[in-house]
Amino acid sequence: MSDLSRRNAARLGLGAGLGTAAATLAGCGREERPSRTPAVPGRRPEQAAGGGAQALPRLIGDGSTAYTGRQPGQPAAPERLEAGQQPPQFVIFSWDGAGEVGTGLFPRFLELARQHDAHMTFFLSGLYLLPEERKRLYHPPNNPQGASEIGYLTNAHLKETLTYVHQAWTDGHEIGTHFNGHFCSGSGSVANWTPAQWRSEIEQARTFVKTWRTNTGWLDHPPLPFDYDKELIGGRTPCLLGQENLLPVARELGWRYDASSPGGVQRWPSKKDGVWDLPLQGIPFPGHSFEVLSMDYNILANQSHNSTRAPSYHYSAWRTQATQAYLAGFQRAYETNRAPMYIGNHFEEWNGGIYMDAVEATLKRIADMKDVRLVSFRQFVDWLDAQDPAILAKLRALEVGQIPPGGWTAYLRPAAAR
Repeated sequence: MSDLSRRNAARLGLGAGLGTAAATLAGCGREERPSRTPAVPGRRPEQAAGGGAQALPRLIGDGSTAYTGRQPGQPAAPERLEAGQQPPQFVIFSWDGAGEVGTGLFPRFLELARQHDAHMTFFLSGLYLLPEERKRLYHPPNNPQGASEIGYLTNAHLKETLTYVHQAWTDGHEIGTHFNGHFCSGSGSVANWTPAQWRSEIEQARTFVKTWRTNTGWLDHPPLPFDYDKELIGGRTPCLLGQENLLPVARELGWRYDASSPGGVQRWPSKKDGVWDLPLQGIPFPGHSFEVLSMDYNILANQSHNSTRAPSYHYSAWRTQATQAYLAGFQRAYETNRAPMYIGNHFEEWNGGIYMDAVEATLKRIADMKDVRLVSFRQFVDWLDAQDPAILAKLRALEVGQIPPGGWTAYLRPAAAR
């Protein structure tokens, strides 16, 4: 692990667990390794799920992105719940940073999603499409020009990231944003940024995605197959900080959700400042009286006290505990209030990769269960916006782990029909 990644990982935890301390916040330090380019089985980057990409895309700007038509692999238009109908169990797997550094984790989870008809959200860090030699193009608020608390990718890893972001979108996944420099500490922390500074950060993140071709000079690499100005409707802030001043900007930009709140609970969501607030949630933590935030790094922080390379004799038990935590959170919602479950992740091999194994095991376990929908945040808010506000209010009234009084048929039956 590089010195930068080690410092990042050590800095990111702010507490032991929910219920007894402040939530441990999410890390994103990158670990550089020799590049190997793992292939996505059976797919080329230019192929799209369900029929292939448009043959003649309409290039946007410098050709870094392109309009290629409606995104493939999308579900049918959402329908309103019928009176008395039990809601689906939504589970959203999301990835902070979404850079490929030669570990094969990005294509691993693209393939897993294809196998189980799942969709996810990839919160792309804008700096992962900016070559390090061009880093002075980045002007981070309250920080020196070109600074970043995560490492810039090598050119080889930047190319891999482009390949898999392209594949993710054509497979039907959402591309959100994790912003840029991941500043979590000191006076330059995102926790202290003003709305104007958030607007600058967002515009720079969008620009780096929309101008990677100019910044790299790579004319033979295919464009990303989407208009990012239209694709981008939400994000997650570094370390889950700074949402209060971000939300007014998100609303002005027309964003539909934000996934930055720490310390949420397993209840149906509501809007904050006109934007759907979709926080990471406290879930049962086997063997403990407190709950843990539903993200890989938070489980790590409680198991190994922020160490990303603890002694390997712990790994088997910790892998099982992490898997059981996710499944316990899922089961609690599935059997009671059907609150959506949000699971946050990083493409990291912390503690021998056990958290990646836990995520994969969880997805495989729940994917084929009745009423379960593995969707992106975009797809989930599409469903929310299609529902009767009165029904959503009834869903929000259910507490964590509460079975609807009288069962779903009675609980969601219109008042006049009772």
